[in-house]
Amino acid sequence: MKYVNAHDILPGEILSEIQKYYQGGYLYIPMENSCKTVRPTDYKTELEKRNQHIYLRHLEGKTNGQLGQIYHLSESSIRRIIFKEKGRYQNMQKAIEEILPLWGIEHSQIKQIYPSAWEIDSSYVLKKYDDINLLERNVKTSAILSHCDIPVAKVIPLKTGESYATHQNSCFLMAKKLPGSNISDRKNLASARSMGCAIAQLHEAFARCETAITFWDNSLLNEIKGWVRETLEAHEWQLIDQKTYTEEAAALEAAYPDLPKQLIHRDVHFGNFLFHEGAFSGYIDFDLSQRNIRIFDICYFLTGLLSEDTNDAFTKTEWLETVTSVIAGYESVLPLSAKEKAAIPCVMKCIEILCAAYFIRINDTKRAQDAVRIFHFIQDNEKKNF
Repeated sequence: MKYVNAHDILPGEILSEIQKYYQGGYLYIPMENSCKTVRPTDYKTELEKRNQHIYLRHLEGKTNGQLGQIYHLSESSIRRIIFKEKGRYQNMQKAIEEILPLWGIEHSQIKQIYPSAWEIDSSYVLKKYDDINLLERNVKTSAILSHCDIPVAKVIPLKTGESYATHQNSCFLMAKKLPGSNISDRKNLASARSMGCAIAQLHEAFARCETAITFWDNSLLNEIKGWVRETLEAHEWQLIDQKTYTEEAAALEAAYPDLPKQLIHRDVHFGNFLFHEGAFSGYIDFDLSQRNIRIFDICYFLTGLLSEDTNDAFTKTEWLETVTSVIAGYESVLPLSAKEKAAIPCVMKCIEILCAAYFIRINDTKRAQDAVRIFHFIQDNEKKNF
């Protein structure tokens, strides 16, 4: 049998993936007809999704070295992926230049800050929408919250007075850029407490103006018992076994009647909450806002902190200290009931079950597996510390 150096025949990305499981020895690869293989189209889709994730995190401020750790790639590979992904958005840059005069803006500086958002002249943020309902929801929510003296980005109308522009089957919304930036030190306990306060302040504001906003009345429990279960079953319980799912769904169902429901943000992470000189300065992005259990926002934020599996990932102790700080910050504004606090581990686990089901539905295997990893992390901590 002839042995070949993998460096000579495999793309760098594939070789890096194999090295996570086996290094420094001979590896026999069976012929195609003697084993089940992944279709090239499946692998291509996975690579495309991974590259999009890398570019998003690049826009969020991750260095090439940090991205290399997260995705087990060399810095040169990361640079190559970012360069390629930037090229995909060049046509969109031209489209933005064409529509900016609708707001009376000429000769502007355009900086991409998110796959669907661009900073204009360091003063405005232009966001692209493919769903007009999401855009209109964001406009209405921002207007009502602004009326309640909540710091949100003010929508900038077109010269014609309309709220948004349409171009090439997409809609574009312009808003004034809020002062401040996202928190970068995820492990700072003072920042965690500030996030808890900010979430509670938003909930307090939502409760005051909730009757003025018509929103989707959603239920985490119905999702878990509905499409989430159907998805896990369709994939033969490979992500979460049926026994574990049944236990968590039953625990959520038992707690659910006692969990207060109200309008929530639904997408709470450091990127959507801004701070200026250490003080909270504003909220952004209400695309996913809905009625649901209010502790969803707290739990979603805390589980999101665990999504990066790097050398700088949260240890169990660090994460539990952050959980305590966020809850303390929240309760400095709004009290949580004893039943809400008791349900937090269950809700966090169910959110990760939901995320695993969602990502596997869109064929994003890595993020589905990440959600399962986070589920087990929470499960292990619950047994010992909650």
